[in-house]
Amino acid sequence: MKTHLYYYIAIVCIILGTSCTSGQKQHATEEHTSIQKENVATQPDKAQFPFPDIPVMLTEPEERREFLLAHYWDNFNFSDTTLLNNRDITEQGFVNHISLLADGESSSQEITKSLDALCSHIEQQQEACKTFMHLFDEYLYNPNSPLYNEALYLVYLNRMLQSKTIDDATKSTLDFKQKLISRNQPGTLASDFTYYLPNGQASKLHQTPASNNRLLLIFYDPECPSCHEIMQDMLHDQTLADAVTDGKLTVLAIYTEGNPEAWRSDLSNLPANWMVGTDREAIKLNALYDLKAMPSLYLLDGNKKVILKDAPYARIRAALHF
Repeated sequence: MKTHLYYYIAIVCIILGTSCTSGQKQHATEEHTSIQKENVATQPDKAQFPFPDIPVMLTEPEERREFLLAHYWDNFNFSDTTLLNNRDITEQGFVNHISLLADGESSSQEITKSLDALCSHIEQQQEACKTFMHLFDEYLYNPNSPLYNEALYLVYLNRMLQSKTIDDATKSTLDFKQKLISRNQPGTLASDFTYYLPNGQASKLHQTPASNNRLLLIFYDPECPSCHEIMQDMLHDQTLADAVTDGKLTVLAIYTEGNPEAWRSDLSNLPANWMVGTDREAIKLNALYDLKAMPSLYLLDGNKKVILKDAPYARIRAALHF
């Protein structure tokens, strides 16, 4: 999941284009062009992404950006399998396209139009469809990706579900993901579920009291090596411990896996003032939450509306104003 300076500079130059005609803008363009040439010179035989030619009458950066997003893949040969397998062109071109869409400057209409154009290309070629669907999964749906972005991934899913060329089995997978991701979005009511305390008492998420109108919901697995570090950060965070003790926050930790012995043996490692339970695998069986990686953290208000969905602990902490 690398990025290349050349591609970034090339995109900047394409967007700025002829609008950099004087003064500081002209100087900026010359500087970008100089760096671009330097990078090209170091790799003279390296193929380059086939950016579209932006009409000369489009002089404003906003106009050029909009055209670039709408026609980003126009010159790419989706039937060329050798090109598809060239990561420096295809994968890097995809990364830069997604980076442009995710930089906060693109409107929802521009994003939809741009991804629609890409999907219209890939759905016509079997190998291209396979390649790009993998890239969408790897970069936008993988929680370890620096470009992880559920909002963009949903736009892609919604578009591909309208395709008349992909098979029913693939559509079924896309439909499942679309419904799963659409659940528990910020501002919506968190999916309710039953959980069981260590003494066997049953309760429901929506019935759980939330101190100070805040509840930190943690889905965890003590047998998951990759989530150990995050759990340790929370367990050793004195500010978090003080917030729970002082009634500023409720923490509800739910074990979602199928080894009750492992869950019970780990109970002593969790703070006594946390609420801890197991859902007896109901969440996964009913696909109530999208648990791609553990731990999965949700910040809820007292009415169990989602404030933050599957967020990093640092973001949770910042939202709580510790």
